[in-house]
Amino acid sequence: MRSSNSILILFAHPALEKSRINRHLIRAVQGLEGVTVHDLYETYPDFQINVKIEQDLLLAHDIIIFHHPFYWYSSPAILKEWQDLVLEHGFAYGHRGTALKGKKFLSAITTGGGEPAYCRKGYNYFTIRELLAPFEQTAHLCGMEYIPPFVVYGTHQLQENNEFDKYATDYRNVLMALRDNNIDWESLKAFYYFNQNLEQVIQIPAHQAQ
Repeated sequence: MRSSNSILILFAHPALEKSRINRHLIRAVQGLEGVTVHDLYETYPDFQINVKIEQDLLLAHDIIIFHHPFYWYSSPAILKEWQDLVLEHGFAYGHRGTALKGKKFLSAITTGGGEPAYCRKGYNYFTIRELLAPFEQTAHLCGMEYIPPFVVYGTHQLQENNEFDKYATDYRNVLMALRDNNIDWESLKAFYYFNQNLEQVIQIPAHQAQ
């Protein structure tokens, strides 16, 4: 019998009411057993982050997800503030900072630009994986395993009635597969981003797929 994982989503969006795709994604995973959705802007509107509470949340979960729009090739401000305060020396890194060792880390991001924009010939020049390197290195420094990111490209061109629902379903299925350990980890390593080819990476039981 496979063991299950608990998942913490650190969600950061300063204007969620304006984001169609992120509303769909978060709505699709709220209420999932074993998944905690932690909205940083809602919890800390004054940016006064409670470090102890945040560290306890990290300790209580096996998989940590940074879910946010890809702002200026990085994250919204509160998530950077969160990293600066919560990932303390002696807790997350350093000789005695092993609290996060062995946990898994996933970036779940949305981009305005389409996938072709993120390559040497595209207007962003760098690939998504290159631009996410600071997050990947943060995970490595903390002794965590970095998972290929879940990426929704070209959000400005998405059609709400079908494509939004597809990405929301994919995100839900990814989280359930991570929770239930229904992942082909060797196959996943070969892909550039998690949702590049989900059929080869996850196996969702028929009664769970939606």
